[in-house]
Amino acid sequence: MKLVVIGGHGRLGSKLVEKLGDQGHDAVAADLRTGVNTITGEGLAEAFEGADVVIDVSNSPSFEDAAVMEFFQTSTRNILAAERAAGIGHHVALSIVGADRLPDSGYLRAKVAQERLIVQSPVPYSIVRATQFYEFVDSIADAATEGDTVRLPQARIQPIAAAELAGAAGSVATGTPLNRIAEVGGPEAMWFEELIRQALSVQNDARQIVADPDAEYFGTKLSDDSLLPGEGALLGEIRFADWLEEHSHVRVAT
Repeated sequence: MKLVVIGGHGRLGSKLVEKLGDQGHDAVAADLRTGVNTITGEGLAEAFEGADVVIDVSNSPSFEDAAVMEFFQTSTRNILAAERAAGIGHHVALSIVGADRLPDSGYLRAKVAQERLIVQSPVPYSIVRATQFYEFVDSIADAATEGDTVRLPQARIQPIAAAELAGAAGSVATGTPLNRIAEVGGPEAMWFEELIRQALSVQNDARQIVADPDAEYFGTKLSDDSLLPGEGALLGEIRFADWLEEHSHVRVAT
């Protein structure tokens, strides 16, 4: 099976390409490095030639509200049009758990708009809504830092290792199109303060952690369960403490 991974050189995309290749599939990375520009449409027809599945795990280079909306809408329209022309039988897109519950976030509004375009397209599809990656815990902490204090929402999160998400997304992609949303999350729900405290502890980071009901998560306030997957979600097996023990020798945020 030939699968084209849009964003195939990124953190998740590279793992997807590797895992699918290990399973014997022809997994091809398609992005600017390979001459594929989803905003202009350049290279899409050539990349999709002979492909069975397209997996879109690309991300906007800007998180500014208008820019991220423009990116996901333009990119998705171009990808779907090229898929129709190429006769692609399965479009798989990565989205975010809780996207439709947090309309104050411009980024999540853009992801919901992307999902809507996919659902309205005649191309059979699967939308994989995932929780945050373990690999981004440092970014979460840095974004919430004011001076020496990390101010976090009083809410829970259920993050997952990127490698496990890649495995789950690959399984969806090589199966029959779901024509619905599937959720993927980590094995355990944790309070934000617990998650970040563990991450900073292994780095001997002395920043003070505060749980604040008014704290925002990348521009939006959360309820206790805004970011938790629902019943029936596919859950990973790698616990954060175990992942952290293996990865504590490097700072993973970018």
